[in-house]
Amino acid sequence: MPYNLNINGTSYSVDVDGDTPLLWAIRDVIGLTGTKFGCGIAMCGACTVHLDGQAARSCVISVEDAASMAITTIEAIGETDAGARVQQAWLRNEVVQCGYCQSGQVMAAAALLNANSSPTDEDIDAVMAGNICRCGTYPRIRAAIKHAATMVLTEGSK
Repeated sequence: MPYNLNINGTSYSVDVDGDTPLLWAIRDVIGLTGTKFGCGIAMCGACTVHLDGQAARSCVISVEDAASMAITTIEAIGETDAGARVQQAWLRNEVVQCGYCQSGQVMAAAALLNANSSPTDEDIDAVMAGNICRCGTYPRIRAAIKHAATMVLTEGSK
């Protein structure tokens, strides 16, 4: 059955079963491969996207459930204020090591800053706890989020 998905401001028609995980529609049908598959059970955070601005695990959200929502993936998060700040802070703090988890980490961090513009270490730890980094860059992730919270973007830096 065809479903219309609003991803990064573009409407896509996907002809899949309604219970197909959103992740597979995004990656395999539409071809946006920045969102990663990690565990398939919403435990690692690699597949994090925003649904109506809220961080969500796309490996356990069905296409049918997501069809009525605005979906943002890593490919477009830099177009938002929080996303641009997080991406710049990630670079400045040299967060990335292997990089596999980073799209999910960035998506979770941007959602956190949208909800809480001045998070404490405890706030960061609570929100980011569901995003696993096999390389253990957690201290740099926390530092980058704190840095992003204090950044002011200049014109043209988004």
